[in-house]
Amino acid sequence: MTYCVGLDLQQGLVLASDTRTNAGVDHVSTVSKMHVFEKTDERVIVALTAGNLAISQAVINLLTEGLENEETGEPETLMTVPSMSQAALLAGKAIRRIYSLDGAALETQNVPFDVSLLLGGQVKGRRTRLFQVYAAGNFIESTPDTPFLQIGEHKYGKPILDRATSYETDLYDGVKLALISMDSTLRSNMTVGMPIDLMVYRHDTLKVDLKRRITEDDDYFRVIQERWSKALRDAYLSMPRPDWG
Repeated sequence: MTYCVGLDLQQGLVLASDTRTNAGVDHVSTVSKMHVFEKTDERVIVALTAGNLAISQAVINLLTEGLENEETGEPETLMTVPSMSQAALLAGKAIRRIYSLDGAALETQNVPFDVSLLLGGQVKGRRTRLFQVYAAGNFIESTPDTPFLQIGEHKYGKPILDRATSYETDLYDGVKLALISMDSTLRSNMTVGMPIDLMVYRHDTLKVDLKRRITEDDDYFRVIQERWSKALRDAYLSMPRPDWG
């Protein structure tokens, strides 16, 4: 399993993903699920992937190498699409193409066609957007009312985002929220694991603001873990006991 989260805030995007992949308890490895497509002053597009690793990698390969544009006959990639909505459409098309190639064979082996993407970024002249693309190739978009999207093992990291995230949240306060959300998931689900890939994009800059791999010995992440645990314990202890008996 995996956990990926994206925050679409007034000042920009915060995206984070774990790196654990496993095919059973005796086959655990580290693979980046964050794929950055950047050309400074032209575009920044980031794809986070969850689900079957082989399917995810096949989809990313198509988005990198290109699918034929039906109108021009030319290969279209995440480095050539004219907008983020077209990027989401291309990702859906790539997923459906891989399903047409591998879906039947996977079904005969009782392997589900399991893949999803978070796709965020900005193309010059267009606005910053964040999409979630499903295994069917359809997608939804974040909104100011719901300024975050998650894929993978999302239930443990969702409560803090529901309670504390708003569209007006400062960009680097968003980093804190994403890391707290990730830590909550790491503590509760062994299929999600370090290191964490983190990326920050500030609106209209058309360049990555921050890209960092956070390991177990990262000082800042250790502070986040320790202080969040203490804050939860203190909050629990400060609440009154029930007077029911």
